[in-house]
Amino acid sequence: MKKTLIFLLFMLFLNAGDLLHAQDQKLPAGYSGVGEKFELEHVFTAVNMQEKYNDLKPGDTLNISFKADVASVCKNKGCWMRVDLQDGREVMVKFKDYAFFVPKDIEEKEVILNGKAFVEEVSVEEQRHYAEDAGKTIKEVEAIVEPEITLSFLADGVLIEE
Repeated sequence: MKKTLIFLLFMLFLNAGDLLHAQDQKLPAGYSGVGEKFELEHVFTAVNMQEKYNDLKPGDTLNISFKADVASVCKNKGCWMRVDLQDGREVMVKFKDYAFFVPKDIEEKEVILNGKAFVEEVSVEEQRHYAEDAGKTIKEVEAIVEPEITLSFLADGVLIEE
């Protein structure tokens, strides 16, 4: 009996720690989440991210969280999105390991992203693929003729304004 009581108390303490940790992972009011959970201690604004991207060169990466408004989303699966910076530029967001997607109807909603920011050169073929996914016309797709330096982000977790 004594061993059973000790075992039950031990299990209670283990579960209490898990419950406390789960409380730390609560989503902010008005948001739903996809992907991995992440801490909301240091979330940068879109204006702050402009400055961070200005300092990045191709090959650099930066682990960071930031919030921005969604400009567009893949209409086929929700497998990528573009978010607005305040200076008129957009950041191309993909999802780590293709492990999760976002809803296809979240344009103009605020998201909080966690992951890696980087700058890359995107081929004509890849740009055309994204343009087709976004529902662009054939003429708009065919107008893409040069590689482009793109502000990119690989998200491991996303919070979406409801």
